[in-house]
Amino acid sequence: MNIQIKKLSYAALCLALALVLPFLTGQIPTIGAMLSPMHIPVLLCGFLCGWQWGLAVGFVAPILRSLLFGMPKLYPTALAMMCELAVYGAATGFFYSRFPRKPWRIYLSLVLAMLLGRIVWGCAQYVLLGAQGTKFTWQMFAAGAFINAVPGIILHLILIPAIVYALEKAGYILNTGKGTGSDL
Repeated sequence: MNIQIKKLSYAALCLALALVLPFLTGQIPTIGAMLSPMHIPVLLCGFLCGWQWGLAVGFVAPILRSLLFGMPKLYPTALAMMCELAVYGAATGFFYSRFPRKPWRIYLSLVLAMLLGRIVWGCAQYVLLGAQGTKFTWQMFAAGAFINAVPGIILHLILIPAIVYALEKAGYILNTGKGTGSDL
């Protein structure tokens, strides 16, 4: 099968998971939304298919979910998430393909993507909330990007590297990139 068709198929699967996973975690009282379920398939898409597909899935998922199901709220939440998740997908794919083929590249790519995505989310929130006359403070940024996100951050740091490592071993990763060094 053509590699582009495989990437398209994986990206479509990741997009479908981004639409469905919030229904599953939404049933968990208190921390369901804090697990950031839409982030998981977007991050995986960057690892699986490369930065272009990760960017596309991350960009489309929050808006599509907002339009189809009314959650997350379109303004400002889905728009800010659109920016954040687009960076997540693009950054994981970009960094993963550039680092040497060592096991630590999964974690480093993931951590860098999560940091960049949260910074972009903060910038988007600042602009979107500022446009409606609401102030976005450093405290709001810290709470939204890090403090309230701790359950999701922990979940992502445990789950995603395990999945990516398993997919590497099984030969399903299509984002081979140009990393140097010996294979895993």
